[in-house]
Amino acid sequence: MNLDHSTRTAMIEAVPQLRRFALSLCRDVDRANDLTQEALLRACVNIDKFKVGSSMVAWLFTILRNQHCTDYRKHYREVEDIDGMYAETLISEPEQQARVEFEELRAAMADLPADMRRAIILVCVDGLSYDEAAAVCGCSVGTVKSRVHRARGRLAARLSIAPPAELCGPVDDQSIIVGADSTSYRKERMAAAA
Repeated sequence: MNLDHSTRTAMIEAVPQLRRFALSLCRDVDRANDLTQEALLRACVNIDKFKVGSSMVAWLFTILRNQHCTDYRKHYREVEDIDGMYAETLISEPEQQARVEFEELRAAMADLPADMRRAIILVCVDGLSYDEAAAVCGCSVGTVKSRVHRARGRLAARLSIAPPAELCGPVDDQSIIVGADSTSYRKERMAAAA
C-alpha cells in the first residue's frame, strides 16, 4: 500500500464530501463515519486499480456506494436476535420419525388380508359409514364391523400401540367386545335393560 503524496492529499480532501454522501445514504452519523472509513480503507488497499488522471472523489464515491449496497443487502437478510427469541421459533421437527412410522404403517396395512384392508380403508381413511362400506363391499354391516375391528387389532399388535378400544374411544354400536366374558356381558346388558 504505497500512497504518493498527491494521492494521499486527494483522499484527505475528499473525506468531508464522503461523509456527507455516506450520511445521505444511511442517515446515521455513526454508520456514516464507519462507511467512510471502510471506503477509505478499501481505496488504500486497491489503490493500484485507480486510474491516474481520473477523479479521486468519483472513485471514492463509487467505492462508498458499493460498500453501502453490499452492507444493505447483507443487513436485509440478517435478523437481530439478542436474546435468542427468534432463533427459538426456527425449530423444525425431524422428519425421520414420521417417515419411519408411515413406512411401518404401510407395511402393516400390506400384511392385512385384502377384505380387512379394504374395510378399514373405507371406514377409517375414506370416512364412510359402516352401512356405506357394507354397500361398497357387498356384504352385511356386521361383517364390515368385524373386519374393521380385526384389522385394527392386527395393526395395533403389529405396530405395538394401544388396543383398538383405546384407539377409537367409546363406541356406541360396538359389534365385538374384546376380552369380555360373554356370560358377564349378557348379565350386564340384562341389568341395564331392566
